[in-house]
Amino acid sequence: MYAGTFSIVAHDVAAGCAGVAISTCMPAIGSLAVHARADSGAVATQALINPLLGIDGLELLRTHSAEEALGKLLASDPGAESRQVIVVDRCGRAAAHTGPETHPWRGHRVGPGYAVAGNMLVDARTVDAMAERFEATAGEPLHERLLASLEAGQRAGGDRRGKQSAALHVNNGAPYPYLDLRVDDHPEPVAELRRIHEVAKEELLPFVAALPTRENPRGRFDELLG
Repeated sequence: MYAGTFSIVAHDVAAGCAGVAISTCMPAIGSLAVHARADSGAVATQALINPLLGIDGLELLRTHSAEEALGKLLASDPGAESRQVIVVDRCGRAAAHTGPETHPWRGHRVGPGYAVAGNMLVDARTVDAMAERFEATAGEPLHERLLASLEAGQRAGGDRRGKQSAALHVNNGAPYPYLDLRVDDHPEPVAELRRIHEVAKEELLPFVAALPTRENPRGRFDELLG
């Protein structure tokens, strides 16, 4: 499926978490394009989507930098010219690829700890606004920064075909997500993602913080129930 999309991948080295935020005019983008693991990094694959780039990318990021991992992914992909891929590693190094056969407007931006990209966009202002907003929110939790960046991209224009789905995924090192929110079909997916995010902050994240971990298999439910 060809997906005109705008997305951001990021790794907060100090907090030890990695994540992705993404939106597009096709359903359920979060089921195919979003890949993050704190001990590796994060990958988003879009345009002519190849989920294997995300799956294999996370494995490569265990032992390679973002630039090295991206190079290996592209070298093994016969459709690389039709792909758009952004990668960040666990050290906060980022890399990006926008294939020449992706649909305009297309492009990416890379900064410390993050990369943003988009294709089939209204214009370059989408990715510029995303990068600027992410950098302006330094010090805030990663999930807040990712969502704020996505919102900035939508306000700046977003996908020129319209709006349909959005996703926000963050991993903090556990075998399960810290936050995994999806809007699979909605006329205002980014706004709906914000609404769900605000509910999750109050009702879900305290519960996630109490879940069993490898270090504490019993969890911290006694603290939650007080």
